[in-house]
Amino acid sequence: MKKIGFDSEKYIEEQSAYILERVHHYDKLYLEFGGKLVDDKHAKRVLPGFEEDAKIKLLQKLRDQAEILICVYAGDIERNKIRGDYGITYDMDILRLIDELRGYGLSINSVVITRYNGQPATKVFINKLERRNIKVYKHAEIEDYPINVEKIVSEDGFGKNEYIETTKPIVVVTAPGPGSGKLATCLNQLYHESQKGNVAGYSKFETFPVWNVPLKHPLNIAYEAATVDLKDVNMIDSFHFDAYNKVAVNYNRDVETFPVIKRIIEKITGKESVYQSPTDMGVNRVGFGITDDEVVQEASKQEIIRRYFQTACDFKKGLTDEDAVNRIKLIMEEVGLRPEDRKVVTPAHEYAKTSQAASTEPMAVIAIELPDQVILTGRTSQLMDASAAVVLNAIKYLAHISDDIPLLSPLVLETIQGLKSKALHSSIDTLNLNEVLIALSISAVTNPIAQVAYEKLAELEGAQAHSTVMINKNDEQNLKQLGIDITSAPVYPSENLYYQ
Repeated sequence: MKKIGFDSEKYIEEQSAYILERVHHYDKLYLEFGGKLVDDKHAKRVLPGFEEDAKIKLLQKLRDQAEILICVYAGDIERNKIRGDYGITYDMDILRLIDELRGYGLSINSVVITRYNGQPATKVFINKLERRNIKVYKHAEIEDYPINVEKIVSEDGFGKNEYIETTKPIVVVTAPGPGSGKLATCLNQLYHESQKGNVAGYSKFETFPVWNVPLKHPLNIAYEAATVDLKDVNMIDSFHFDAYNKVAVNYNRDVETFPVIKRIIEKITGKESVYQSPTDMGVNRVGFGITDDEVVQEASKQEIIRRYFQTACDFKKGLTDEDAVNRIKLIMEEVGLRPEDRKVVTPAHEYAKTSQAASTEPMAVIAIELPDQVILTGRTSQLMDASAAVVLNAIKYLAHISDDIPLLSPLVLETIQGLKSKALHSSIDTLNLNEVLIALSISAVTNPIAQVAYEKLAELEGAQAHSTVMINKNDEQNLKQLGIDITSAPVYPSENLYYQ
């Protein structure tokens, strides 16, 4: 049984109360949401017991008083930036996010395109939104932002950008990823609110790093591992220590930009800022939800290893630079971790060695650790790939079905292979996980054994897996949808350059 180290209900209660206390000081509070608003997989992994939709539940408690702005940088749309956990572009992720938030009954005010200067692909995206009756605001890049405070806080700075009409006292500002312009949008609104005579405030809701957990705690180091591409570094908030003689953890970007943000806010309001440190600006209470520090430490160490493999694979694919690889290696050394400390790594590679055929291509093997800590393996064959094989082996084990009893008729699988190769002219006739799961669901209608195995798919939630080669995007997404945390060795499955 999975150990729990975090109390989600306590966290939601305390967090919502703290935000409401903060908003009482203003006519309107602009709340910048860092990290993932929906499906926060990182928080779920490092804080066992954290519900990945905890932030949504928090917003549902505040929904009568809150509305949401979604920011996106025009340049990210233009270069088709991908959100790694879903494998979709930022523009598609915004559409997905709007659908999900609406499904939870939350109010979407608009989408804000930041640093916009007429980029062609962004124009198409704006048209798509507006023709679906979604309000869009366009904010141009402000020269010398955020350094030239005099220019920024003027008609030639924030004054040039549109004021976003809002109606509720809490305005949540979120985005599909970092660098989307959330802070600039909040400050732009503060400027216009001040011009209208309204008292507006700014706060930041950033889950990580956790300010009241030690600097070198694995939980905070796991945040550094997750942001090696951004070069984020955790540090003691010197402003907080100077003001209160108390230690608080923050990260380099917030600490470095705090003085100028404070000056901008003071210039806008004409008053001394109530914030003496970047930690003061935050409203994060996640540290108070931790109930078992040992469980959180171990989960965070496993996340660091997971990020090590992810960074290595991203480098192999050309998605990140060598600096990120070197940084994640240093983080691993700092915490005293090895790749083999992830339990499924060694079994996968050992089985690959013993199963390696005469082929020069690497053997694709996936090892999976189930909730009862049993480790099983599956490998690519002429019939199906390793992802499909290991999932079938896992649900057979969970359903107590003997290895020599086939879940799926070979005739059915061969017919699907024929469809792929002959009718659809696919060069790859090996069945992937999605195709095998569809075959399983159809077989479950008439085959009681397949039905029993099919019902065990839900029990794969939280399983850990490792592949000896990089798996294709479709299999990776399917495994994630099943709740399986998968890592891969930075090895291509073949010499073919077109990697699907």
